[in-house]
Amino acid sequence: MTSGKDPNRPSILGGPTVILVHPQMGENIGACARAMLNCGLTDLRLVKPRDGWPNEKAVSASSGADMVLENATLYETTAEAVADLEVVYATTVRTRGMIQEFVTPRVAATEMRGHYAAGHKVGILFGPERTGLVNDDLTLAHRLITVPLNPSFSSLNLGQAVLLMGYEWFQTGEIPPDRVLHTGATRPATKAELLNFFDHLEGKLDTTGFFTTPEKRPSMIRTIRNAFERMQMTEQEVRTFHGILTALTGRPKVSRRDGGDGNGEGQG
Repeated sequence: MTSGKDPNRPSILGGPTVILVHPQMGENIGACARAMLNCGLTDLRLVKPRDGWPNEKAVSASSGADMVLENATLYETTAEAVADLEVVYATTVRTRGMIQEFVTPRVAATEMRGHYAAGHKVGILFGPERTGLVNDDLTLAHRLITVPLNPSFSSLNLGQAVLLMGYEWFQTGEIPPDRVLHTGATRPATKAELLNFFDHLEGKLDTTGFFTTPEKRPSMIRTIRNAFERMQMTEQEVRTFHGILTALTGRPKVSRRDGGDGNGEGQG
């Protein structure tokens, strides 16, 4: 097979953001960058790479995908890396006992194409090479991607996983999606807006004593977050739920239906 590099041919660029969470080896990051550019993806985000950043081994392994590596951005946490995104998918081979919706890469790519075409910011999370994403990272996604492979040998290396998702994305081309969420005058909530709402909700639940068993609190929170993630909430809906929480737990309002209403107009 030839090198496949021809600067005189047009590039097809754009698409979802690729987020590598705690990647280990620079060579693997470089392989991911190469796979991304193969499929026209250019937005790479790194969450605390083990061997630091920038990394010369990543450059060597990228086989010329310099534009991806040069524009890569670094983050301390996964939540920060997805904060401005409105739709996030996460790749995993384990169910981890959580209630979540799984789709194949092909279905995910078609859905992402619809979101992207509608102007929404889309991202895909990929976990560390050895362990994959932890539960708290998976709760940041509204849908999980799992690849239907040999059940007894289904693990992929990081570069393979990125290439597989990138390829499925590229194959969707400009095919119209089967399903599109119409948000009217609002838009899908960003991850930062959702996390702010979760903090508000969980704080109120703590105050009211909802979490009666401390050791079960983390798993209960993940269950609650997953339920809201499946709703694909809009920015307007998030603000509405903030208002609901305040109304339910804030200062009670006094009814003025009996007697005067305080503006000088009695019941006469």
